[in-house]
Amino acid sequence: MATMTVKDKHWRSWVKAFSWRVTGTLDTVIISYFITHKLHIALSIGFVELFTKMALYYFHERIWERISFGRTLIDYEI
Repeated sequence: MATMTVKDKHWRSWVKAFSWRVTGTLDTVIISYFITHKLHIALSIGFVELFTKMALYYFHERIWERISFGRTLIDYEI
C-alpha cells in the first residue's frame, strides 16, 4: 500500500491569491464608490488593496500549507 500526499506549489498559491483579489477588489471598488461617490477615489483604493491583500493572502496560504490542522492522509493501493 502506497501513501500519497498532496502539496500545493507556490505558483498555485499566487494564482489563487490573484483570482481572489480580483473578486475582492471589485467588491472594494463598488463599496468605496457607494461611500465616496467618486470613481477615481474608489479605483485608487481598489488598486492599492489589490496588491497589498494579494501578498497577505499568499503568505497566509503558505503558512496554512505547513499546518496539518484539518488534513487527513489518503491511502491509495497501486
